[in-house]
Amino acid sequence: MLERLADLEQEYEDVLRKLADPAVISDQNALRDVSRRHKQLEPIVQRYREYRAAIDQLGEAKQMLGDSSGEDREIWRSMVDENEATIERLEDELKVLLLPQDPNDEKNVIVEIRGAEGGEEANLFAKDLFEMYQRYADRMRWKLEVLGTDPSDMGGFNEITFLLKGEGVWSRMKHEGGPHRVQRVPVTESQGRIHTSSATVTVLPEAEEVDIEIDPNDLKIDVYRSTGPGGQSVNTTDSAVRITHLPTGTVVAMQDEKSQIQNRAKALQVLRARLLKAEQDRQAAEQSEQRRGQVGGGGRSEKIRTYNFKENRITDHRIGLTLYKLEKVLMGELDEMVDALVADERARQLRGEEE
Repeated sequence: MLERLADLEQEYEDVLRKLADPAVISDQNALRDVSRRHKQLEPIVQRYREYRAAIDQLGEAKQMLGDSSGEDREIWRSMVDENEATIERLEDELKVLLLPQDPNDEKNVIVEIRGAEGGEEANLFAKDLFEMYQRYADRMRWKLEVLGTDPSDMGGFNEITFLLKGEGVWSRMKHEGGPHRVQRVPVTESQGRIHTSSATVTVLPEAEEVDIEIDPNDLKIDVYRSTGPGGQSVNTTDSAVRITHLPTGTVVAMQDEKSQIQNRAKALQVLRARLLKAEQDRQAAEQSEQRRGQVGGGGRSEKIRTYNFKENRITDHRIGLTLYKLEKVLMGELDEMVDALVADERARQLRGEEE
């Protein structure tokens, strides 16, 4: 580990020199890449230098402990203990910082929410999930942009797609992908019985053109008139766009914008994200046959999380965490749940590194 840290420190010094190089400063792409690497290396090098300083201080304290007596000996014993604790803490922090970087960590995310099992109640729950993430984005100071919506008849969403931009957005949101189950009395229920419904959440890393190259010849593009709930026309031009990626059969449709060009741009944005995620999933599946996709069938038995309104309870089944604060979570207070998921991922990564 120490050899690797020494190499990273040398790379960090090289990066600092590049950041002062006029040739790099004048090249926007080069400056972006070097700045990104600087951001990745700085916390590692900072902890490494603190670690080395603590090692030096421990050596000095041990030497003084051997040469001292009486009250002075107790002071130096205390300094030895303090530096040993600091070294242990820094070693643990460095192990986490040296874990392999998620290739999507610097990317924004595209989130797709769909009503699944439960009819109109599932669509209303899809809207609740969207509003929960909207409030969470406000708390995190992320920018949210709705890319496309398919409203349901009772004011929910058959489907909604939105973009989240901000620092740490992928690392905080990637665990949200999967079937979400809700247990509550629907507004359509006259007898007060609790129903179980579900909505699926898909979290995609936003793909740049350099990440995914799309051959225009592989696209089938259809334009049609936008429609609202119930089939009523919401404008009088063929501005809605449906793009089919012929090699994969992936279909993306956008109709929210009045301009065909804007709808086409948003559809391509979502298509790139889906194709990037599909390729990453394919690569991951080659490495792990047990890996499951995010969406699944959307069935009630397949779920990552359950929202029980009667008990004000939310349970994440992947880590066995239950919180009795559903109301607060729906208001965007997701940090306790997300922190636990991030900690679990790091623990599994560390176990894998040790093995």
